[in-house]
Amino acid sequence: MQTLVVEKDTEVRDFLPLNGTDHLELYVGNAKQSAHFYKTAFGFETVAYAGPETGLRDRASYVLQQGKIRLVLTTPMNSEGVITEHIRKHGDGVKILALWVDDAYKSYEETIKRGAISYQEPKTLTDEFGEVRTAGIYTYGETVHLFVERKNYKGAFMPGYVAVEGGYKPGSTGLLYIDHCVGNVGWNRMNEAVKWYEDVMGFKNILSFDDKQINTEYSALMSKVMSNKNGYVKFPINEPAEGKKKSQIEEYLEFYDGEGVQHIAVATHDIIKTVREMKARGVEFLSAPPKAYYETLLERVGKIDEDIAPLQELGILVDYDEEGYLLQIFTKPVQDRPTLFFEIIQRKGAQSFGAGNFKALFESLEREQELRGNL
Repeated sequence: MQTLVVEKDTEVRDFLPLNGTDHLELYVGNAKQSAHFYKTAFGFETVAYAGPETGLRDRASYVLQQGKIRLVLTTPMNSEGVITEHIRKHGDGVKILALWVDDAYKSYEETIKRGAISYQEPKTLTDEFGEVRTAGIYTYGETVHLFVERKNYKGAFMPGYVAVEGGYKPGSTGLLYIDHCVGNVGWNRMNEAVKWYEDVMGFKNILSFDDKQINTEYSALMSKVMSNKNGYVKFPINEPAEGKKKSQIEEYLEFYDGEGVQHIAVATHDIIKTVREMKARGVEFLSAPPKAYYETLLERVGKIDEDIAPLQELGILVDYDEEGYLLQIFTKPVQDRPTLFFEIIQRKGAQSFGAGNFKALFESLEREQELRGNL
């Protein structure tokens, strides 16, 4: 069993204190239709908007929220520019992992002097609701960490956006906050990415898995979990490993055309209710593991509060660590390219990432790969 250790050393100064995830910005081909999908299927609601009507000429952005989760869906308004090129190359995907900080300028300064490459120099945005300060750096691939300081702002999202009230609200599915975001990097890039997070961001590697632990008959991968000092922000990083056939990481790298965010894990307090609701709204999840998985479930994880029957019915996986257990399930990719997908997770004490489910999960992923002809 793997042991998760989150450093909480208050004696060592944290040069990059993080309060959590501020928002995730996705570049998408059609933000209006994507917003409708995330509202209908996932239970988000639109809270803010920026576009031609607000004086923004090159793009339109919809800010969706559920619980503490904010997704910004951005689409280009013409055939040229960096957003258009990003979508042409990668398809729909996460461009910005925005981090909530108390001092965006200081966060930028500290990371730049430690070797970060600038994406956006510090700037202050103002309107009648106050000010938001932002600054950004590149991480793996073309993905960006944007530092967002909003302690002096009372508006819906940030200056340049207008609040959206009323309209289509199909209702929440019970999603609460972002638990973690997983990135895929290329061959032999794991150690370099880990060192970048350690040196530039001050993160620690709190959990590691190699290809002997994460493998099936056909494929394998390696994974390391990076966490900031207080444990509020966690970024697992995956790298492909040699196997008989193409791994899910290789498939992602091929179809995303580079490194990027593989999946977004979102938390709920009632995974059975959340998954039932999402399935009823059309969200597609990976196929359930075989019956034997549930027949031996209690032997593997011990006593749990939930009945086995609904877990088996929905295909929800269960794993445990020294702190408790967790329940998790993964959607199919949410666009035609087999790239970005979501994880729904409920933690009942456990702070790990479902290592005991890796084999069952990857076998489900491989069944999907085989259907696509990519295994």
